[in-house]
Amino acid sequence: MSAIVLWSCLVGSAAAEVWVQVDTKAQTLQVLDDERVLDRFDRVALGVAGAGLKQRRGDDKTPLGSFRVGWFNSQSRFGLFIGLDYPNRDYAEGALQDGRIDSQTHARIIAALDAGRTPPQDTPLGGQIGIHGLGAGNPDVHGLFNWTNGCVALTDAEMRRLVKWVAAGTRVEIR
Repeated sequence: MSAIVLWSCLVGSAAAEVWVQVDTKAQTLQVLDDERVLDRFDRVALGVAGAGLKQRRGDDKTPLGSFRVGWFNSQSRFGLFIGLDYPNRDYAEGALQDGRIDSQTHARIIAALDAGRTPPQDTPLGGQIGIHGLGAGNPDVHGLFNWTNGCVALTDAEMRRLVKWVAAGTRVEIR
């Protein structure tokens, strides 16, 4: 009987979702397993314009919301790049309602998301939003300023730690 209870506990713990939380006010990134912290990064850089509702391509805002990891690029100018599924459904719906995108663009975004693909990155809402390293960037600037065009940035060493925790489909909450 105790073997069944032990097996049940192991199955329960294996089902816990590993996910990433970016706290834009504290400028931290945590990897969580349900609510338990597995890893923590204490100084992330955000977009030059801070975090909030991203309105359009080039606004330099880090978008708030719930996203999924869509792809990895180890050849980025920022070192490792973990791409997110921005624009997500919420951004597409809001942009359609207030006229920032047309119904065709909205349909392209939703069709990609429904098919489990990366949404189009060439819309007026922008794209190429993710978590990335510094690459050839200045580590001193990273420690002092929000310098990205809307992404979340860590040092290259921190990115090597982070990538061990995430896979395609991992949930990323930017709050």
